[in-house]
Order: sequence, then structure tokens, then C-alpha cells
Amino acid sequence: MNDTNTDPKSAPDWNQADWNQADWNQADWNQADWEKGGGLLPAVIQDARTGQVLMLGYMNEQAAETTAISGKVTFYSRSKGRLWTKGETSGNHLTFCGAALDCDRDTILVQAIPAGPACHTGARTCFTGDLPANAGFLGHLDQLVRHRRAEMPDGSYTTSLFAEGPARIAQKVGEEGVELALARMKDDRAEIANEAADLLYHMLVLLADSDMSLADAIEILRQRHA
Repeated sequence: MNDTNTDPKSAPDWNQADWNQADWNQADWNQADWEKGGGLLPAVIQDARTGQVLMLGYMNEQAAETTAISGKVTFYSRSKGRLWTKGETSGNHLTFCGAALDCDRDTILVQAIPAGPACHTGARTCFTGDLPANAGFLGHLDQLVRHRRAEMPDGSYTTSLFAEGPARIAQKVGEEGVELALARMKDDRAEIANEAADLLYHMLVLLADSDMSLADAIEILRQRHA
């Protein structure tokens, strides 16, 4: 499998409709310890779909309430001395999905869906590494696959699969599953990893072709292990 049409880093981010908020409630801002830090609490912003940490900002109580009401992550800018909505100039808003307070009630974890790069440098995140790591990368790849289906760009292997239809996609999932099983019987770790990667990718294509996403499968697993 090799989809060379577009660098995955350039794929647009999810729409809010893609977000399943089963595990997230709106934070009770009244429970936050606003007295700490002179009324400002650090807010860690996390990509709601990949878990990747995007940036750090500061909120006062008004910024937190504005975030919840407007649906756009809003901070208190210490340099500007006022509320500042992320993306108010660049358009790279952070759509608010939910939030939680830490055990000391003095740090906020905000889950959001980015409309573009979170960092002023143009990078996806303000922290080291542009793409999410480990399991979070599957969320990114899921996004990319569904973007391919929506746009159907020429020269993309993923586009060719969607063009061939459900039967071909299902066949590929079956083939990759068998190849993974055979690789295990050969006890070839490199081949196992390679075939597992192919199976995961084609599974995401099948989900997208079914108007589903990785989140649908994750929700089933979550329910089973609740």
C-alpha cells in the first residue's frame, strides 16, 4: 500500500460532526480553583481525535465560559491583556468538544478539533513532532482516508480502492488478514508488522466506504471494556 498523492500532514482536520463525546462532559468551571495563579489557569489543548497535545494557553473564568458558550477555544492573552479566541486572525480555530479539571482543580484539559495548524509557526502542534505518535496516528490516518473519499484525488491508491467499490475493498481486507496470519505462522516479525499495517489501513478504507470511522469501532471496544 502506497498512497503518494498528498502528504498526510497536509490533510484537513475533522469536522465537529465527527466527534463522539461519549466520554467527555463540559467541565464544571465553578469547581476550578481560579484563585491560583492570580485567576489564570493553564489549559492544555488536546486533539479530540488523536489525543495529540497541540498547545498550552491560559484561561480565566470568563475565557472558560466564553469557550463553552461560543464553541471556540478562547484564552486570556497575558500580552494583549484581553480575551483571545484562537484563530481570530488566522482562521485556525479550535472547536471545543469538552474539558476536564485535574485532581487539584488548577489545570484544564481541553479537547478540541483544530481547523488548521495550532502553532503560529504553521506546525500542527507547538510541541516536538508534527504527526501524532503511536495509536494516535491511526486517528490521523482515519482522517486522511476519509478525506481521500471525499475528494477522490487522481493518482491516489486510496482513491483507486474507493473507485473499485465495496467488493474490492472487502477482498483486500480479507487478503491482508490472511497474509497477516501467514506471517505469524512464519514467525517473521518484520513481515508481521508490515502485514498488520496493511490490514489496519485497508480496514480504515472499508470503514470509510461504509460511511463509518475508526471512532465507531473504538466506541464498541469502549463499551465492552467499560
